[in-house]
Amino acid sequence: MTDYLDRAGLGVAPELAAFVESEVLPGLGIAAEGFWTGVADVFGRFAPENRALLAKRDALQARIDDWYRGRRGQANDPVATEAYLREIGYLVDEPAPFAITTENVDPELATLAGPQLVVPILNARFLLNAANARWGSLYDALYGTDALGEAPVSGPYDAARGAKVVARAKAFLDEAVPLEQGSWADLTDVHQGIAIRDSGQYVGKTDRSRVFRHNGLRVEVVFDADHPIGRTDPAGISDVVLESALSTICDLEDSVAAVDAADKVEAYRNWLGLMKGDLSASFQKGGQTLTRTLEPDRVLTGPDGGEVVLKGRSLLFVRNVGHLMTNPAVMLADGSEAPEGILDAIVTSLIAMYDLRRQGGFVNSAAGSVYIVKPKMHGPEECAFTNRLFDAVEDLLGLARHTIKVGVMDEERRTSANLAACIHAVKDRIVFINTGFLDRTGDEIHTAMQAGPMIRKAQVKGSAWIAAYEARNVGIGLACGLSGRAQIGKGMWAAPDRMADMLEQKIGHPRTGANTAWTPSPTAATLHALHYHAVDVFAVQKEVATRPIPGLTDLLTPPLAVGQNWSEQDIADELDNNAQGILGYVVRWIDQGVGCSKVPDIHDIGLMEDRATLRISSQHIANWLLHGVCTPEQVDAAFLRMAAKVDGQNAGDPLYRPMASNTDGLAYQAARALVFEGVEQPNGYTEPLLHAFRRRVKAG
Repeated sequence: MTDYLDRAGLGVAPELAAFVESEVLPGLGIAAEGFWTGVADVFGRFAPENRALLAKRDALQARIDDWYRGRRGQANDPVATEAYLREIGYLVDEPAPFAITTENVDPELATLAGPQLVVPILNARFLLNAANARWGSLYDALYGTDALGEAPVSGPYDAARGAKVVARAKAFLDEAVPLEQGSWADLTDVHQGIAIRDSGQYVGKTDRSRVFRHNGLRVEVVFDADHPIGRTDPAGISDVVLESALSTICDLEDSVAAVDAADKVEAYRNWLGLMKGDLSASFQKGGQTLTRTLEPDRVLTGPDGGEVVLKGRSLLFVRNVGHLMTNPAVMLADGSEAPEGILDAIVTSLIAMYDLRRQGGFVNSAAGSVYIVKPKMHGPEECAFTNRLFDAVEDLLGLARHTIKVGVMDEERRTSANLAACIHAVKDRIVFINTGFLDRTGDEIHTAMQAGPMIRKAQVKGSAWIAAYEARNVGIGLACGLSGRAQIGKGMWAAPDRMADMLEQKIGHPRTGANTAWTPSPTAATLHALHYHAVDVFAVQKEVATRPIPGLTDLLTPPLAVGQNWSEQDIADELDNNAQGILGYVVRWIDQGVGCSKVPDIHDIGLMEDRATLRISSQHIANWLLHGVCTPEQVDAAFLRMAAKVDGQNAGDPLYRPMASNTDGLAYQAARALVFEGVEQPNGYTEPLLHAFRRRVKAG
């Protein structure tokens, strides 16, 4: 049991109190007593409303369940469904036309288009890799992946492969920064200067490079005749470096396993290291100990001979936890755990003051803003709650109104159906909307759980509601004035080893008018940057803004399996696919506290998995169980088969605990619970069960 410390009537875990009072407040000159008094006031005002909003979610879901039960077996009627959802308050009236008024937004979010990373905040090395992914070597990205259609190679340098990389990179330069005459492949004598067709693209130079701009993104051509690559190049070009991850989300939510005060302090301490600029991580590579730190800015000599400074790091968001979860790091006066999202808002904003006051080694937001992504909000009422909460945090910390900006994840059905009203609720501080296909699908299944059995998981991406959801997100965002003021984003490419496929498919995101999209690694960000050179996103946005916005008919049509008659093998295959994904992710979460990693799927393809994928798989099986598509015995048989497969996939991990021979283990039991208790989980979320089982493991 934790011996809590009394702080203004709150019970604060000793490790959290020590961190805040010893590591954060002194450097900001904030007195601990006054701070905790203010914190207690924020919790006192907002925790009851937080609970009431969650109760409303449950009440609405209960009425939707009744609606679908009463219509089970009937054809879907979107008109009647919409009328009912308006009657119960699930759908609200559209606001009158408006434009957001957010001010002091950094150009990375407002006026530039480029890749975005999401990184678990508990891993300092990954954090630094992501923060430093503002610039990436195109040569390395092409050579070290299958981007050119050939499998990566190991061992000595492959000159033939290298020649293909150089040819592809120079072809890109011909498209993005064309020379006045000829091709970059024919360039030889650079001592007389490089004549480009549009001199306005020239940004500046260093002793060994020239930097250009295309579609707002910088491109650096590096010249080094002594480098092994430059030595063989007619012009001495040793690399082409692209401005890559313009922004990064440091994630406290879906990609981490943070279940108690110790976990939260570790996460907050890493955020503090980023804001102060002193975060470092040491690791072993090639028999040596290497230490990674934040990259400095790049200083160029501009066209007029003056100094040009280019930011060396990605602009950092922090993703707080949503409204659902509580955490024992703080106990309220009534003895209950504090809402974790409120705690995150206070502590992450407090830490960001080091950046606002320029007390760190580097500047994150040149515009003087704090960027918080708020996930899993259900509808405009919850967005308005977040807006008022951020007001209160600003008052607590003495910050000007709307210093704290918000990114709204459009990943719940009630939000996507009321998106304009959600944006309106935070119109003075919004800097980001982003579709989340995985969570959105999990919520779709749970919301329509009682309507009938769902189609197979792989077919969901072809559903009409998905197309309407993605198109509405962009269209509504543009209609609300986000272009030039905020990001309109798209979701993750989950397969980090399949870069050729990503290059072929992910260009679809900028073509929709999205000015950012998620990538699974710094290397993927560099390759995805090519898409923003190929597509002028802001020109696309102007065209998309003229199109009609899809209505609610398709969006409110759940992906039901009407008239399907699956074979026993079909059912077994679907259960195996879902069970393998659940077990492969849950075993690392529960036993090792790993919230995001590359997990082999049933075909042994590594996919970046977090809780969103788990939500779909567990809800899908729960749905089939509810409607009798499969039996509990079939589900348990699938779990047993897939436990053996996952054991084999993790045979090389010394920390792994086998499941097939230990079905009483907590990881295996957690996986089963996610399915067999899936219908009862709030909105189908996995966090309550995961946290409960993880705490049992940590308790020994």
